[in-house]
Amino acid sequence: MINDIKKFLNEDQDPKAVEKIAEKVNDLLTNGETLEYIAVQNKPAINISPDSIVLTNKRIIFFRSKSFGLVTDFQDYLWKDVGESHISEAILGSTFKMTAVSGFVETIDYIPKSQARKLYQYAQAKEEEMIEFRRQKELEDKRATSGGFTFNTQNEKPEKPEEPKEPIQPQVPTEDPMETLTKLKAFLDNDLISLEDYEAKKKEILGRM
Repeated sequence: MINDIKKFLNEDQDPKAVEKIAEKVNDLLTNGETLEYIAVQNKPAINISPDSIVLTNKRIIFFRSKSFGLVTDFQDYLWKDVGESHISEAILGSTFKMTAVSGFVETIDYIPKSQARKLYQYAQAKEEEMIEFRRQKELEDKRATSGGFTFNTQNEKPEKPEEPKEPIQPQVPTEDPMETLTKLKAFLDNDLISLEDYEAKKKEILGRM
C-alpha cells in the first residue's frame, strides 16, 4: 500500500496517516473516480487521528475524526457544487476554506502551508472548469426553453417582419471571462499579483457573469 501512496507524499505528509486515509477513500471511490491529492492536518499538540482533505477528479472530501479517532466523519462535495475556495496562512499552518454554491462553508485548520497551497491550486483549476461547465449548461437551458414553435391553425400568412429603421450597429467584442481568469491565474503563479488581489479581481469578474 505504501508504494501506491508515494505520489501523495510530496509535501511531507505523515505516511501512516495518508495510508489510513487512502484506505478509507478507496472504499468511497465511484466508477471512473481517481484519487488526486491528500492533505493532512498537523496540529502543534499531539493529534493521533488528524483531520484531512482529499481531492479526487470528481469531488472534494473533508474527513474529520471523532471519539479519539474511533469514528471518522466525512462530507463530500462534487466540484460542480463548489463555489469558491480560499486559504489563509498563519505561523503554525494554513486554514483551508471552501464555500459551496449553496452557501455552506467547510474549513479545516492547521494544514501545512505547502499542502494548503497544493489544495488551493487544484481547487482553482477545478473552479475554472466548473465556471465554463455552468456557462454551457445555462446556454443549453436557454436554447431548450426558446426552442418551441408556434403553428398557424387558420391558414393565415405569417406577417412579414418589419424592416429595421436603423442599421444594426456591430457589437464591440468583449473579453471572455474565462480568458481573463486564466491570465489572472498566470499572474498569481508568477508572483506578479498577490493572493488578495487575485481573489478580489476574481470575485469582480464572476460578479459580471
